[in-house]
Amino acid sequence: MKLVVQRVSRAEVRVNEQIVGKIGRGFLVFVGVGQNDTREIADKYLKKLLGLRIFEDHNGKTNLSLADVDGELLMVSQFTLYANCHKGNRPSFTEAGDPQKAEELYEYMVSEASRQIFVQKGIFGADMKVALENDGPFTIILDEHILAAR
Repeated sequence: MKLVVQRVSRAEVRVNEQIVGKIGRGFLVFVGVGQNDTREIADKYLKKLLGLRIFEDHNGKTNLSLADVDGELLMVSQFTLYANCHKGNRPSFTEAGDPQKAEELYEYMVSEASRQIFVQKGIFGADMKVALENDGPFTIILDEHILAAR
């Protein structure tokens, strides 16, 4: 699994010119599901994501989580996070998860996160247009290297 987390002032995702997800202050998260990902792995990523303390406190230190600032979450599926560009110029996506399994895990993550925080989402597999105002800019990549270190 790979997540690209962007701290945003606002973000939205459109499909066919219609807004399908929109948030104010919070995280825009691109979610890539790999071949071997499971619900247990998704739970670890969600715990890390929801616990990230990257909002500034009253002293200007990045010390507050989404819950601490009443932040929102916009989750967008993005299999291209698994692009392999080692050979040639055309990316290979063979490391990305099977679309049916990936959609199931993506929807599971949205559902689980919704138990704790306000969540909006894109539409799995759709041609989406994402607009955001990155706050910072502040972007973090969560992948197997981050979770393996725990």
